[in-house]
Amino acid sequence: MTEYLLIALALLGVLILGGLGLVVSRLRRRPEPPLPETEVDTRPGRDLAGPPVEAPEAELSTGILVEPPPVVEAPPVVEMPEPTAGRLVRLRTRLSRSQNAFGKGLLGLLSRDHLDEDTWEEIEDSLITADVGIDATRDIVDRLRERTRVLGTRSATELRALLAAELVDALDPALDRSLRTAPKDGVPAVVLVVGVNGAGKTTTCGKIARVLVADGRSVLLGAADTFRAAAADQLQTWGGRVGAETVRGPEAADPASVAFDAVKRGIDTGVDTVLIDTAGRLQNKVGLMDELGKVKRVVSKHGPIDETLLVLDATTGQNGLEQARVFTEVVNVTGVVLTKLDGTAKGGIVIAVQRKLGIPVKLVGLGEGKDDLAPFDPAQFVDALLGTEPLARDA
Repeated sequence: MTEYLLIALALLGVLILGGLGLVVSRLRRRPEPPLPETEVDTRPGRDLAGPPVEAPEAELSTGILVEPPPVVEAPPVVEMPEPTAGRLVRLRTRLSRSQNAFGKGLLGLLSRDHLDEDTWEEIEDSLITADVGIDATRDIVDRLRERTRVLGTRSATELRALLAAELVDALDPALDRSLRTAPKDGVPAVVLVVGVNGAGKTTTCGKIARVLVADGRSVLLGAADTFRAAAADQLQTWGGRVGAETVRGPEAADPASVAFDAVKRGIDTGVDTVLIDTAGRLQNKVGLMDELGKVKRVVSKHGPIDETLLVLDATTGQNGLEQARVFTEVVNVTGVVLTKLDGTAKGGIVIAVQRKLGIPVKLVGLGEGKDDLAPFDPAQFVDALLGTEPLARDA
């Protein structure tokens, strides 16, 4: 009987121990209580806005939140434009491609066995078609006829030399084509850029800035074209490429006020040249031209304007002469920037502009590149116009 009692007690003890083990196991698997709403879960791997995420390594080891380093934008790269010396020679192939037929045509006519009246009329037609102008064409042809008759010139080399000399003379190489951009008595030189709508004036203004920087001048730009919202942004982009500051005003601001502030800023910062871009305007709009005159008068309170450059689109041909004449009356244009000479333009327009107005062409644009604006040289230009290899002096 005693043995049965011991066995029963042993079984009871096993049952009791098993039950206790089951209870403890369930207690261990119970989920952690939620945090109060006012507390923040700082346990590693938790994200308040979503499912558990992997914490940064530094956070796991030290418990300190590691902030990512701030993104620092690299400063804009300031470009150094190529020197302008010899730039026209490097760009001459662009001009010769579009003018080659003109040069070869003239030389072909001059090299005929008999230079009769019909031939000379064809030569006149070729020059007039090239936008040289009627009066200038007659003078050139008359001199050519006389020199070929007196000298008895026949070889292609001699004929080309005669024609080149007459065209260079027509371009008046004695005209001063230098850009007056040096400061005087602590006041920067002021260059005013004017032109009609659509001539590519703001882009050309940016390229002029590159020309000045390439020639060693420090430049400040004045965005006085306040009628086009994108004009100031465009000019500022051009200036930023060469490290030039741009002074601008709010849209539709008084252009004269912006120009005045630009010159004042140039004086304060001690730059060499202040380049002012004005709004494009039609030469037959009296109000707009009067406003351009106001810009000149207001800027002149700081001192005289050193250069007024008129941007002309060479593809407009003889129409550009009327534009130049009206602008000259309003703001006394001192030089012409002739753009788009590499396209469908007639190269003779350079001769026509200078003969009619007595204004030197100082810069010519021969493409869409940022450094395709070159100082104008009559001899180099004629070499390219005739479509022949440059002379030794131009190499």
